[in-house]
Amino acid sequence: MAKRDYYEVLGVSRDASADEIKKAYRQAAIKYHPDKNPGDKEAEEKFKEAAEAYDVLSNPDKKARYDQFGHEGMNAGAGGFGGGFSGGGFSMEDIFRNFGDIFGGHFGGGFSGFGGGGAERRVNRGSDLRIKVKLTLAEIVNGTTKKLKISKMVSCDKCGGTGAKDSHSYTNCPRCGGSGYVTQVVNTFFGRTQSTSVCPECHGEGKVITAPCDKCHGEGIVKGEEVIEIKIPAGVGEGMQLSVSGKGNAARHGGVNGDLLVLIQEEKHPDLERDGNDLIYNLGITIPTALTGGAVEIPTVDGRAKVKIEPGTQAGQVLRLKGKGIPDINGYGRGDILAVVDIVVPTHLTSAEKKLVEQLAESPSFTKAEKKRQNIFDRMRSFFS
Repeated sequence: MAKRDYYEVLGVSRDASADEIKKAYRQAAIKYHPDKNPGDKEAEEKFKEAAEAYDVLSNPDKKARYDQFGHEGMNAGAGGFGGGFSGGGFSMEDIFRNFGDIFGGHFGGGFSGFGGGGAERRVNRGSDLRIKVKLTLAEIVNGTTKKLKISKMVSCDKCGGTGAKDSHSYTNCPRCGGSGYVTQVVNTFFGRTQSTSVCPECHGEGKVITAPCDKCHGEGIVKGEEVIEIKIPAGVGEGMQLSVSGKGNAARHGGVNGDLLVLIQEEKHPDLERDGNDLIYNLGITIPTALTGGAVEIPTVDGRAKVKIEPGTQAGQVLRLKGKGIPDINGYGRGDILAVVDIVVPTHLTSAEKKLVEQLAESPSFTKAEKKRQNIFDRMRSFFS
């Protein structure tokens, strides 16, 4: 199911002020708060959706990126691309920790979880998955969509991910009394100190299973597969990491899925070498073409382009094809193809060819060229100009 527009989620216009965005989120959060809608999965998802929208639209940098690229611009990881909040990748605990002040005195910022207790209840989160995806240069330049079959832990279809045989196979945790947390009092040199931690018996869930599911043996998850569609934007590079929210491993006993982290690898192109957003091509031309000029073809990502060789072209000269390189991932234009001229010198000459070359070497044009030839530093300066 496609994500809804963040402005639509909060019911605000694209030119809404920061105060209007905050007010809209507060109204949505109060409306769909878990304590107000106990056991309502749809309300819980809308609560997370609103938090995700607010995280992006309340942050000027994320908002600007979202306005320019939409949801695709938020699916990023390392390498300077994206990295927004994800309702599917954060627990309820994270939402209250980050945005608890939004609720004022309505609910005290707590989350009562799956019934019982007013303390903030821990929500399980599945582990992240990491995969590598190899891309051709054409896929990097144009962007692509990959459908991949991923082996992962999925929610048990027999128990619905609860790990219990049925809805009656639970009891309150005897260690924490159903709160999910235990309090410990320790006598120290400075007096008695009190600390609260997640219950080691129920791992913060507040309940324990009395009769486990016979398929997942009480875990709530089993090994499975899922076909996942991954949209990869144009301009990614080797080593970049994209994050697909909620497509990692399922969590034990319900909760939220981890994320799928996609590491980008580039396949080597037979002719073009990447240098940032530019592409380098070693253009070999013959001596006659360098002397008299002509037209040659240069490979591009999508085909070939014809370029003109001016008479007297020198080795090391750079011919620039504007805008034929790689798009910038942040939308700042596109690189070029830089064709570096290499004059191909034959290694074997016939007697007749050798005689012709010797005659040319004695001609005025060649003797003048010998005196005027560029030194290596001039050639390097012209390469980078």
